[in-house]
Amino acid sequence: MFKDGKPTRNFHKLYDSHINVTIPYYHSFHLEIINLVKAAGHEPELWLDTGCGTGTLVQQALQSFDRTIFILSDPSQEMLDVAKDKLGEKYPGRFRFLARGMTQDIDLVGGGRPDVITAVLCHHYLREDERIKATRKCYELLEPGGMYITFENIRPFTPMGTEIGRKNWGNFQIAGGKSVEEAQNHIQRFGVEYFPITVEEHLKLLSACGFKVVELLWYSYLQAGFYCIK
Repeated sequence: MFKDGKPTRNFHKLYDSHINVTIPYYHSFHLEIINLVKAAGHEPELWLDTGCGTGTLVQQALQSFDRTIFILSDPSQEMLDVAKDKLGEKYPGRFRFLARGMTQDIDLVGGGRPDVITAVLCHHYLREDERIKATRKCYELLEPGGMYITFENIRPFTPMGTEIGRKNWGNFQIAGGKSVEEAQNHIQRFGVEYFPITVEEHLKLLSACGFKVVELLWYSYLQAGFYCIK
């Protein structure tokens, strides 16, 4: 997927097809986010997508919001390069990219406050202290009255629930075309390479960061989505 250290032209297609057979309903996350922002009643002027990946969410949102300016950020330079290639020159002046970095390190000095901030499957890699910093940063960056939307892998409430959830998730990946070994290797990363917390812990964290409205938007398999109003 890479040549001379750079992503090949078809990298985003391979990555996008891979994540769609890894994360159940992944394509629906973006649709639900866009529908939610529409339901908020006004078109945002500025939208920050942190952990933008290959730029799929922004690519879809650009088609629904004619005047919104999008800012894209990601810890991976490869992902930023792929997102730039995917978005191309079809929407001139409608988006800009930040330098590679983590959410908690984003600096928008002089760049305005976003009306919407999205973070899809990017903060579950963080340990507790860094997750708190990343969430607080989103709160600080957001325009008062603005909306923060995040989707993450989550941990069920009980050990048995975790065991069943992991098995169910692995079966989904196998049904999507992964080998048993590939699915098991991915599931074994749970709690080792990424660190999911429960829905209750998410709600408490978001409230503790100061959001006046904190709601559960989505829950399926071992993923959940939340939205908050500052």
